[in-house]
Amino acid sequence: MIHYLDNAATTRTLPEAAEIAQQVMCEQFGNPSSLHKMGIAAAQLLKESRETVAQAMGCTPAELFFTSGGTEGINTAIFGAAQKNRHIGKHIVTTAIEHAATIQACRRLESQGWEVTYVAPQADGHVPAQAVVDALRDDTALVSVMLVSNEVGTVLPVAEIGAALKRRNPQALFHVDAVQGLFRVPLTPKKWNCDLMSVSGHKIGAPKGIGAFYKKREVHLQPYLVGGGQESGFRSGTEPMPQIAAFAQACRIRAAHMADDVAHVAALKSYLIEQVEQRLPWAVWNGQGDVPHVVNLSLPGCKSEVMLRVLESKDVFVSAGSACSKGKESAVLRAMGLDKKRIDSALRISFAPFNITQDIDALLDGLEAGAKMLRR
Repeated sequence: MIHYLDNAATTRTLPEAAEIAQQVMCEQFGNPSSLHKMGIAAAQLLKESRETVAQAMGCTPAELFFTSGGTEGINTAIFGAAQKNRHIGKHIVTTAIEHAATIQACRRLESQGWEVTYVAPQADGHVPAQAVVDALRDDTALVSVMLVSNEVGTVLPVAEIGAALKRRNPQALFHVDAVQGLFRVPLTPKKWNCDLMSVSGHKIGAPKGIGAFYKKREVHLQPYLVGGGQESGFRSGTEPMPQIAAFAQACRIRAAHMADDVAHVAALKSYLIEQVEQRLPWAVWNGQGDVPHVVNLSLPGCKSEVMLRVLESKDVFVSAGSACSKGKESAVLRAMGLDKKRIDSALRISFAPFNITQDIDALLDGLEAGAKMLRR
């Protein structure tokens, strides 16, 4: 039996989402831009899917654009905002705990003469709104922050940041990376004074390769991709209807079960904490996770990469941090001020609604076995 506890990296596609994707690939495979009957049917499916995903994102269908995933959405927001607001100045505010898609986009702009302020987190992984506000300048063109940390599960105060930004720098744009927040916390971009927001489908049971981007109606960005003028001219390229239909189906399922799913995952987190305290009392928790689906744990004396192999041999799958870091030392834990031994022994455990307590039992058995080998 496989015990998959790396759902912040990706999660398995829901059977209902896979079924509709196959149906669209093999039967309803028209191009939404075609004017014949099959194209018109595809365009109707696209319209219905957009309405479903827009509801999940707390926006109108006209404000939602389909993308290839979170990375494209984040890049679209950061480079688009930089292009639009360069007349205001060349300063960006973000945090030191962002996903690599945000950090690397900012690094590229730095190489082009932009200044970026990376606001440091507190030791518990939180980023106070005031710290972001204090970083604002008259020439700040963009603020980009994540909603939920993909490594330690903290929730950033996006509503406070958005309100302060609009008071202090009303022309600056505000982007929220909500990839880990979709169906974990309600998405309310208008209440957050959010101009741009990115989500990804494969974190909620849709296939990989599909995401969505919210752009406030009043905000006009230069298209990131040009061509045939799809997505109201904002994101050209034939719409990937199998992925879009599957994303919408995953949203319907997650919306119908969100309260139960969150409660189930919260119970799993509580069980894990209880069992760790009993069986591994020397372990150390990293960050004060606010959402239940992501926790981070250090096992001093046990190198993460070795422990991952031990767990893998027992069909237990977790990670040492963001999947995009590919084994590099966690920049998030480093920014939180943790020492190297604690960082080098960190594991990220992330739940999905399909997980059960037996998955945690298998994880703890593996951790105990690994610790006996590695701790001297």
